[in-house]
Amino acid sequence: MTDGPPTHPAHDPASDADATDLHGEARRARFGPREAPTTALLTDQYELTMLRSALQAGTAGRASVFELFGRRLPDGRRYGVVAGVGRAVRALRQFRFDDESLAFLTEGGVVDARTADWLAGFTFGGNIWGYGEGEVYFPGSPLLVVEGTFAECCVLETLLLSIYNHDSAIASAASRMTLAADGRPCVEMGSRRTHELSAVAAARAAYVAGFDATSNLEAGRRYGVPTAGTAAHSFTLLHADEREAFAAQLAALGEGTTLLVDTYDVESAVRTGVELTGGRLGAVRLDSGDLSVLAVRVRALLDSLGATKTRIVVTSDLDENAIAALSGAPVDSYGVGTALVTGSGHPTSGFVYKLVARAGSDDPDAPLVPVAKKSKDKVSVGGRKWALRRLTPDGVAEAEVVGVGRPPEDDGDDRPLLVPLVQAGRIVDEEPLAQARERHAAARAELPLEARKLSRGEPVIPTVFTGDAAPTQNPYATSGARHD
Repeated sequence: MTDGPPTHPAHDPASDADATDLHGEARRARFGPREAPTTALLTDQYELTMLRSALQAGTAGRASVFELFGRRLPDGRRYGVVAGVGRAVRALRQFRFDDESLAFLTEGGVVDARTADWLAGFTFGGNIWGYGEGEVYFPGSPLLVVEGTFAECCVLETLLLSIYNHDSAIASAASRMTLAADGRPCVEMGSRRTHELSAVAAARAAYVAGFDATSNLEAGRRYGVPTAGTAAHSFTLLHADEREAFAAQLAALGEGTTLLVDTYDVESAVRTGVELTGGRLGAVRLDSGDLSVLAVRVRALLDSLGATKTRIVVTSDLDENAIAALSGAPVDSYGVGTALVTGSGHPTSGFVYKLVARAGSDDPDAPLVPVAKKSKDKVSVGGRKWALRRLTPDGVAEAEVVGVGRPPEDDGDDRPLLVPLVQAGRIVDEEPLAQARERHAAARAELPLEARKLSRGEPVIPTVFTGDAAPTQNPYATSGARHD
């Protein structure tokens, strides 16, 4: 757990970026370590099946618009949080088919020679618009709008969905937890409860949604998320008794450290920690039992011993509901693991990636034609989208307004939501992680007070479609809709 406030500021190496070519080797090093030598095979085979068929049919170059969105929020949630934007941009930079990737695809019969030649020269040259990282979203929000040829947009589907579905699920859960914490610090500590690389992404997403630190060191190295951590029960059990264990930890880390006090007897451990530090102990951690009752007892004991500044940290399978239940207890900070890295019951956001417009012919000047699915329970809304957050004069969100075919009209108090991420194949928006945190805090503060409720309910604001091609009824308003 935590040893006090983080000692280094959060910093995302991407904060130094200007517009940059997606595949410029000289520039890539400025944005921190690559997350993979190539991300091109983080792809479902059916994307290359479609590419191969479209190349054969002569339709691969048709101008197209794809959209990433969710038909509904995870069941019972009032809002969602967009996360993974920065990771997706980094992954796009590494999306290239090197010799090893092409050999795997051709030797396995996944692609033919013509498709392999196309992949060998692949560089995304289109445009991508999206909600800024940390923004809140609602059913039907066009979180990404990807413009380009069918071929270059099609092959990005799995990469974009896998990042957005995971990171947004974690950030959405984290936002509920930090709301429940009501200003008390939260530390992400779920690395041992998920895949090793998912843990790194989860720590980043949690930080976007207001968590103060992570126990995951790779998240600190890769993304600049502040890190923290102390000792587990095994350290106490290693020694003859708690006095010996605590003395060793204090000698190494100083009096500001956090001592785990529930290995044996909590009261005895607290007394020992206070005695060894002369009342200057930084914090104690409670990891079992009735945390609310224990916190009250430990606070009273600490105060009676003169350790009035010693903080109380609680862990032990916390989620947003457990944190809310501890709101009246004298708890100073929370450590959250399993519930956070599994999305607190919703490990995916249910996002889909659909073709919503295409050229009517192979003519490069042909106008775009809206297209949409009509499948039962899996409908989509055709047409290129724009979006804004409708606000009251007092700055309170009252609707998610999505323009179909043309931007919706701003009534004077509204806030545009789509920002350029890639223009003509060049990344134009990589921002410091701190900016995503600030965006989330501001966007969440705009929501009506009902957004703070942890009980099951409908989205806190409605989604409204406008424009000549807008549906007469919101197809995503029914709670029974399924996801692809």
